[in-house]
Amino acid sequence: MADADDEFLTGVGEVVEDPGDGPIYRPAPGELQLTARAVAIGCCMGVVISAMNMYFGLKTGWGIGGSLIAAILSFAIFSALKPRKAFTPLETNIAQTAGSAAGTMTMAAGLVAAIPAVQLMDDAPQLGYVELTLWALSIAYIGVFFAVPLRRQMVIEEKLRFPTGTATANTIVAMFGSGAETVRKARALVLWAIVAGVFTVCFYFVPHLHEPPLGKWVQDATGWAGVATAAGYTFSLYVSPLLIGAGILVGMRVSVSLAAGAVVAWAILVPIVEKYEWVSPARMSYGTGARGWILWPGVAIMVFDALTALALSWKSIVRTFTRTKVSADGGGEDPHRSIPKAWWLGGLAAATVLTSFTAWYFFDIPPWMTVLAVLLSSVLAVIAVRSTGETDINPVSGVGKVTQLVYGAVAPKQVGTNLLTAGITGAGASQAADMMQDLKTGHLLGASPRKQFVAQLFGIAAGILICVPIYLLMTEAYDFGSKEMPAPSAFAWKAMADVLAQGLDALPMHAPWAVLVGALFGILVPVLRLKAPAVRPYLPSGLAFGVAFIIPAFYSFTFLIGAIVYAIWKARGRGSAEALGFAVASGLIAGEGLMGIINAVLTLLEVKPLVTLH
Repeated sequence: MADADDEFLTGVGEVVEDPGDGPIYRPAPGELQLTARAVAIGCCMGVVISAMNMYFGLKTGWGIGGSLIAAILSFAIFSALKPRKAFTPLETNIAQTAGSAAGTMTMAAGLVAAIPAVQLMDDAPQLGYVELTLWALSIAYIGVFFAVPLRRQMVIEEKLRFPTGTATANTIVAMFGSGAETVRKARALVLWAIVAGVFTVCFYFVPHLHEPPLGKWVQDATGWAGVATAAGYTFSLYVSPLLIGAGILVGMRVSVSLAAGAVVAWAILVPIVEKYEWVSPARMSYGTGARGWILWPGVAIMVFDALTALALSWKSIVRTFTRTKVSADGGGEDPHRSIPKAWWLGGLAAATVLTSFTAWYFFDIPPWMTVLAVLLSSVLAVIAVRSTGETDINPVSGVGKVTQLVYGAVAPKQVGTNLLTAGITGAGASQAADMMQDLKTGHLLGASPRKQFVAQLFGIAAGILICVPIYLLMTEAYDFGSKEMPAPSAFAWKAMADVLAQGLDALPMHAPWAVLVGALFGILVPVLRLKAPAVRPYLPSGLAFGVAFIIPAFYSFTFLIGAIVYAIWKARGRGSAEALGFAVASGLIAGEGLMGIINAVLTLLEVKPLVTLH
């Protein structure tokens, strides 16, 4: 796989002084780039990130980007191995490109939202390995092909920042300038991954490590039943390295928003709806209990926050359709480096045909509806790319909701069609933005877009191979909505589809009023964030606030613990916290995410824990 021009390796290039908006690195003549070892290590890192994202996504509804993790670990591995031909910055770029492509496959294939939402349907189709692999293979590449012709406009002409892509490029350059610091970060990541992994396996056998019975202990010691009562409303201690790491990553604002949403949902609304008997006593039932009731205002907040934020980005949307030019010539670059027009057009045509066939054969979706979804995806993916370039926020949730609204009119009362077509546009947005982040990194490093494109294709294939089996394993071991697998995104997507299909009849008693209030709240927060800068620091994250209505309260407060721990760490040792925070958080998430899969295997094998919860 090594490049033909890589035979005359002359070493590592040089950093560009005062680059302005241009590349920050000048490669050496013949510098190694698209090599088998770079693609292989990138795919391996991506497989780990994909597995981590599966566990993380089904627990929280979020995913973790893989670019920085793949770049740091691939560099550290080759630094330790010390191969005869030194690993280069351009090879590191190829590794992070393949790694991020594989790592995002969990989200792009719809395995934390659209697919589990379909499986929540009463007449859900049977989805096995073949069906899910074909579906993932069909939709995964669409966004990549959409991204190619946008590169010239977004990256070269407009020079959009793409913060994650820019950070990754600067990290790669810094690593080769100060390898010791990178090795330090990699060691921290691996160390905390091992700690979290060991703890995760241990809590399978001793569940009290994961869920200390604090309420029972306090009641036994003091006779006060208040803590035990709170635990009944899901306010309990929950020790999870993954959620603590997530709290470090998302920061105090999002974590506080989650905690505030949990208080409103579980401490205020749930007691009210139970007191007035609007629900059955089965509190944790999504069908008739209080948990099913608070789902609706939570979803309303999430949906209207996403749609309002998208609408308020109208200037970006206008720029998208007034300034974006479709180009395949690489923006005047060396034609041997640019991505040939035949590659992305042919790939897009093939992906559309395969998606149409898969959707028709397995899900009875007429081909014209799939083609319409692909066309809609082409528009929404461009919006997602620009949003990511300007803000580093990929509005996959808003993109999906737009599609659900469109298909609520095009295919009324067809819940499965509504969910899966939204999955197509969500995949397009996810992969197009991920590809453009990588192309931004490559542009800043003077890399070949064509070689990055090839690495992206390999990474996606690697991600598909691992994410589908892990999804099947997780769904075989745990039920959607369980403590182990709350699947908040799936329930949110399913709820939206139900309302569009059934109207207000889908809502439980008096829930329409809660939906109205939630919708108003979801609209108000992004409007105030834009129009009232003075109050912006005090506004919650609407998405996080709404998510807290869908997951148990102890999840939200474990996020907050992570954010508080990181805040204390920064206050006491700011330098080390900022240098190692990302690595420690990623290690905690990766450790529990990967060993959580082992726990699922133990569950399927019916291995008994040493201690049982009472």
